[in-house]
Amino acid sequence: MKKITSILFSLLLFSSACSAQTPHSLLPKLPENNLNIVIANDMGKRGESEQQNIANLMGEVVAQNNIAFLAIPGDPIHDNGVKSVDDEEWNLKIENIYTAPSLYTIPWYVVPGNHEYRGNVQAILDYSQKSERWNAPARYFTITRPIGNSGKECLFVFIDTTPLIDKYRNDSEKYPEAAQQDMNAQLAWIDSTLKASDAQWKIVFGHHPVFAYTEKEESERTDMQNRIMPLLEKNNVAFYIGGHIHSFQHIKPQGSQVNYVVNSSASKSREVKPIAGTVFCNPDPGFSVLSLSADKIDFYMENHTGQVIYHYR
Repeated sequence: MKKITSILFSLLLFSSACSAQTPHSLLPKLPENNLNIVIANDMGKRGESEQQNIANLMGEVVAQNNIAFLAIPGDPIHDNGVKSVDDEEWNLKIENIYTAPSLYTIPWYVVPGNHEYRGNVQAILDYSQKSERWNAPARYFTITRPIGNSGKECLFVFIDTTPLIDKYRNDSEKYPEAAQQDMNAQLAWIDSTLKASDAQWKIVFGHHPVFAYTEKEESERTDMQNRIMPLLEKNNVAFYIGGHIHSFQHIKPQGSQVNYVVNSSASKSREVKPIAGTVFCNPDPGFSVLSLSADKIDFYMENHTGQVIYHYR
């Protein structure tokens, strides 16, 4: 009897340990007729920290819901990007980690972050020809998707923020391609693209946040506030979603029409605290989910344990 009890107790411990190591998503079922997307960034760390758990959770969310695509606003591959489309970093940091079958069924839309600018940015774009799920058609681009059967659309604008920040443009040794990009051409394109759209919702993705708590140089945000914020505010953008800071943040400055979101790292996160305009902040790693209908947007932040730590409508 003692032996049976011991075996049962051991099985219970093993089961509990497996449960602790294999989190499951607690995201509520998303409406099938909504336009649903998953957002992940700052992700490629060879499975370190919480990257593998988060990759598994993302796969579970996609498998259980009608997800249109995965948006990646920068830094898919830390720390120095890639040298070519055949760089082993692709396997070590992407292909060997994001193996859930569901993650092969949706397109991934990608823009580079500052870490990709340490390597070969063109290889980030060219990988689109090698991977069926990888879509990086240009350094900045748009896609438009219908919102269910409503007859309405959402415009998604993906921008390349590293060349918009003087810190990177002035460091030709570490970021040699940043200053080679025509900043004014991109800014004019962002403005004209947003202005020309009559989409029900306009959502902009870029790696660097416009507002955020961080110990990184204030000049990063100042450049984004001076160059990007006016374009967002005057063109009825609902959300600007970035990464880079490795924490969850939702900031809405007084008088602003735009929701400024920082999506946390999909691997290793950092501490955070509120600043002026902070609606929510949290230091967990994880990913986010957007669910759009014709008359509302639901925004969810999910952490590495599968908990929905924030829901904003």
